[in-house]
Amino acid sequence: MTKNKSISTPPKDENPDIDLTRHEYYFNRELSHLQFNHRVLKQTIDESHPLLNRMLFCCIFSSNMDEFFEIRVAGLKHQIKFGRETISSDGLTPVQTLEEINQIAHKQVQEQYEILNDVLLPALAKEDIRFLRRSEWTEEQNDWLADYFDREILPIINPIGLDPSHPFPRLVNKSLNFIVELDGKDAFGRETGLAIVPAPRSLPRLIKLPSEMSQGDDIAFLSSIIHAHASQLFPGMSVKGCYQFRLTRNADFELEQDDMVDLASALKGELLSRRFGDAVRLELADNCPDHLVQFLLKEFNLTESELYQVRGPVNLSRLTELAKHIDKPQLLHPSFAPGQPKKIKNTNQIFSLIKQKDILLLHPFQSFTPVIDFLRQAAKDPDVIAIKQTLYRSGADSEIVVALVDAARRGKEVTVVIELRARFDEAENIELASRLQEAGAVVVYGVVGYKTHTKMILIARKEASGFKNYVHLGTGNYHATNARLYTDYSFMSGDEALGKDVHKIFQQLTGMGKVLKIKKLFHAPFTLHDKLLSLIAREANNATTGKPSGITLKVNAISEPQIIRALYLASQSGVPIKLIVRGICSLRPGMKGVSENIEVRSIIGRFLEHSRVYWFHNVGKDEIYGASADLMSRNLLNRVETCFPIEDIKLVERVKQELGYYLSDNCQSWEMDSQGDYKLNQPAVGEERLSAQEQLLQDLAFI
Repeated sequence: MTKNKSISTPPKDENPDIDLTRHEYYFNRELSHLQFNHRVLKQTIDESHPLLNRMLFCCIFSSNMDEFFEIRVAGLKHQIKFGRETISSDGLTPVQTLEEINQIAHKQVQEQYEILNDVLLPALAKEDIRFLRRSEWTEEQNDWLADYFDREILPIINPIGLDPSHPFPRLVNKSLNFIVELDGKDAFGRETGLAIVPAPRSLPRLIKLPSEMSQGDDIAFLSSIIHAHASQLFPGMSVKGCYQFRLTRNADFELEQDDMVDLASALKGELLSRRFGDAVRLELADNCPDHLVQFLLKEFNLTESELYQVRGPVNLSRLTELAKHIDKPQLLHPSFAPGQPKKIKNTNQIFSLIKQKDILLLHPFQSFTPVIDFLRQAAKDPDVIAIKQTLYRSGADSEIVVALVDAARRGKEVTVVIELRARFDEAENIELASRLQEAGAVVVYGVVGYKTHTKMILIARKEASGFKNYVHLGTGNYHATNARLYTDYSFMSGDEALGKDVHKIFQQLTGMGKVLKIKKLFHAPFTLHDKLLSLIAREANNATTGKPSGITLKVNAISEPQIIRALYLASQSGVPIKLIVRGICSLRPGMKGVSENIEVRSIIGRFLEHSRVYWFHNVGKDEIYGASADLMSRNLLNRVETCFPIEDIKLVERVKQELGYYLSDNCQSWEMDSQGDYKLNQPAVGEERLSAQEQLLQDLAFI
């Protein structure tokens, strides 16, 4: 591979009249995020997905919107509240961005419920899967549900009347609640008129009725059951109305680094506050009368623009339970067995294989098991002396952690860098850290101020020639469940230089000292950003001098301004640039004189596209890198990330072919235009249908 020291500096703008910092050349990050969520929503009407999977996409859309409001909207409101407004790259202020968000989000949520009520539920009914309204319950079903309420709900539900001695309760973030309007006096003579009923979080939101009293798969909502029996919660009083609602709160938090003594203890304290942060959104049944709507808005200090009145359940993300209740495999994507290269299947000699040749796996099409075996064999191998690993998200029952615990108990030197601040996995990571420490592993919490997002394993093995390092580097987390759902590359190598590089990065993470010289890896926050700018500039210089050039990047997001400007300059120089960006894209393609040589596409399909791959064509001497980093400021400047070269010729050609599938996808790819709008690609008349994910399943998995 070409040494980076020879890479040229960026070319000057050949057209001085074009100012590449102008706001109109950038698309708003938050609005781009909403565009991605909308593409997810569109999967609910894509009949190439089986019906239950389409329903699942409806739930994923809700979950994505939850996090968007919890973090992104909450962050904008925080800026405004404390006078810390920053202008986004497209020139919008936080206030202006919020106004745009409110308009778009309301339209999207309305569309979601229209699809749910008018498309998905009727389609499910045709398959004898019915969500029964209270008016549709038979007498037998009514009796059974009444008994269910008495047995399962009544003993644990806790209605709260509102009066001077019972003020409005603090409601947990995203919990299902009811506001109940009452008439009459209670046992103490109180005539409050209002009560709040929080639905117990431990209860399922969907209750399947017994088959002997159903016409197929009949399901009742928990909200319907509580509504039907609300009068039992207030004996002797009349229930005038009962309306479900759900409050979304600010779930982000900031740790004061200057005063921090113990990161784990500081996090434990902050995690409790996440449940009761400032309100950012109110979801409410659309039949709720206006005086109750205004009461709730005032109570939560929200405006009408932050109110979402919906025609259906307010907690659609909880409908993911549906698939568990339905035994109809024909309504789901067919199952598959992830493939494994023959050379590593059922082998207990993984180190000798890696020593001979680099191994590259693409999950979920190929199995994650070899990665687990890499650690399992290391734990049992008497010649393995030390294991070092980073963990960002790993799952509650992680086989990765089991292997690390086993290694520590066997007396090996085990060091684990755990990122405690992995959003929404903080509590789980604190627990994993304690478990590893109890087994004898050394646990480090990364670097304060920089999230450790890199995916690395280093295994030091004593061999005849001395100590030998084996590494695993990945684009995704060490999470076996996600490895069945997310597309990610796993790279295993015995390359001496890579091993030394990974060792040095661990030194920087666990110890102290100056930045160490790294030979093959690019790593943030030190070299990755500058190296990427240099590689882009080299392609621009190649194009300017008439040499072959090209850039293909596959990432989850691109928003870092300097990277975008470098790509604009490369486009102006004539470099063909193809970007496969799943989610946020602040770059505007197709602008005359600026980005007319840039194409942007997004792949949305059965699996979540998560792999990060950088391909620089380099005058036909292709350079391909896998990375843990997206092209965002947080990744390139404020996190610990790694970018690793793939040098084996066969592996390079393989990755090029796989990227080619994504670039040729004509049924699950969306093209972005210069206005930031996306259009779904469709096969032309007579053109064969090509789905990248389906092709990869055929190539790599057993189906």
